[in-house]
Amino acid sequence: MRSAFLIAALLLAIPACADEVQVAVAANFTAPAKRIAEAFGQATGHKAVLAFGATGTFYAQIKNGAPFEVLLAADGETPARLESEGDGVSGSSFTYAVGRLVLWSSRAGMVGEGGEILRSNAFKHLSVANPKLAPYGAAAVETLTALGLLASVQSRFVQAENIAQAHQFVATGNAELGFVALSQVMQGGRITEGSGWIVPETLHRPIRQGAVLLVKGGDRPAARAWMEYLKGQVAREVITSFGYALEQTRP
Repeated sequence: MRSAFLIAALLLAIPACADEVQVAVAANFTAPAKRIAEAFGQATGHKAVLAFGATGTFYAQIKNGAPFEVLLAADGETPARLESEGDGVSGSSFTYAVGRLVLWSSRAGMVGEGGEILRSNAFKHLSVANPKLAPYGAAAVETLTALGLLASVQSRFVQAENIAQAHQFVATGNAELGFVALSQVMQGGRITEGSGWIVPETLHRPIRQGAVLLVKGGDRPAARAWMEYLKGQVAREVITSFGYALEQTRP
């Protein structure tokens, strides 16, 4: 009886210690973040409340007092900047994923190797996330510049607020092509719908995605637990399953 009482007391204590963490998540990381949040809840009892959007937009919201406790950015510069400006906990930022860019169409066979379709007149609209707000959009512009194609295709841009909207424009047929995150179209190590060209990393700066513990979450157990969980084996396996690399695995 005494053992049963102690077990019951412990089980009742877990929800009492459980808490929520408010996490701002770069739109490209939507699917893996949802999966990690589910596993995090099961493992810790804490609940991760996720908001998705463009990194630049989140930066502005955080500077204006938004109640986020953790930022998962699409770049490394924004977390470092928030740390230096006193909005992030000093020394808390780290690279949680290295993203890949893909030129994608929802139409099977439309995009071949090498992205040669960009040199053709076979499309009217090219979806690109706002390069001023979204690092994947900046990578797309860098890629087109490296290929010498920016001037010739810029008039065909359909500019999206973030990478989720860029993907939506292509998925719904509002643009025949778009630069999106590989994680949005990959499962099980392959592009599962339409056709795509995975952009060589030599054509743009590495998309190192940084996480930072914000000062609003500095003394919150759930926020600190989320940061630690993101570094763990379960989260890492989820991250790589969506086509991301891990910083330490890069050559």
